[in-house]
Amino acid sequence: MICNPYEIVIQGLTSEGRTFRPSDWAERLSGILASFGDNQKLAYHAYVRPMLLEGVRCVAVDKKLEKIDPAVFQFLLDFAKDNDLRVVDCRTLIDEVYPNKFLA
Repeated sequence: MICNPYEIVIQGLTSEGRTFRPSDWAERLSGILASFGDNQKLAYHAYVRPMLLEGVRCVAVDKKLEKIDPAVFQFLLDFAKDNDLRVVDCRTLIDEVYPNKFLA
């Protein structure tokens, strides 16, 4: 599965179809909420993670974050809006990538 149905996805494509730069933007944005674990390795936040979807860098955001930390959730949406990035519900992406997945 490309993402979870309880996530929204910020895609690294502008409304004009251009690839958003820099190329590591998704890791940087996700890294804002990351922390170092006991093993001294970087761990992404439980509700924000970078992902690659058909060659496009994205950030998946669990919808639970909106209730847990509304300011951070809004920050992520504002980032997408300010940079003209596409924000879609994962269910929509699943339908786009696998349009016949649930047909018998």
